[in-house]
Amino acid sequence: MRRNILKQFTTSTRLFQSLALYLACVASLSVFGQAQAQEVKIGYIDAQRLLQSAPAKAAEDKMAQDFSKRTKELQDLGVKIKTMAEKYDKDAPVMSETDRIKKQRELTDLDQDFKRKQRIFNEDLNQRRSEELANFSDRVKKAVKQIAEAEKYDIVLQDETIYVNPRIDLTEKVLKALSK
Repeated sequence: MRRNILKQFTTSTRLFQSLALYLACVASLSVFGQAQAQEVKIGYIDAQRLLQSAPAKAAEDKMAQDFSKRTKELQDLGVKIKTMAEKYDKDAPVMSETDRIKKQRELTDLDQDFKRKQRIFNEDLNQRRSEELANFSDRVKKAVKQIAEAEKYDIVLQDETIYVNPRIDLTEKVLKALSK
């Protein structure tokens, strides 16, 4: 019982000391912050709006155009496999055993080839998408840095926030800079 009382006392004492230290830090920061608050200039960018913007869509459209030939080839191969499978299902009952086995192998080989090409295509597409996103991100960072330096912002935030005053939202300025 004595240990429990000492443990509670020690825990309570530590908690009180931590709370007192925290309050002292907050008080000193608020006094310091009041003196400095008028000099700090904060900006904000909405990353989601940037990713849905015209420059981002243009990069996405260019990527789709670059991959359109391979997309068409995969679609055509998929249609060919489907047509062959339907023909096989229709003709299988009247085929000889050797022809049926031969057609099954042909369909299996074609399907494996399709899956391999599709996997390679998806890997290439994902890699290219990552490269385009990194390129776009670099362009955004350069535009934000130029605006922040020109307008003397101390900090520019992005991503999730609960509230942003439109006065500090730099997203439109960044979009204009990206459009140039």
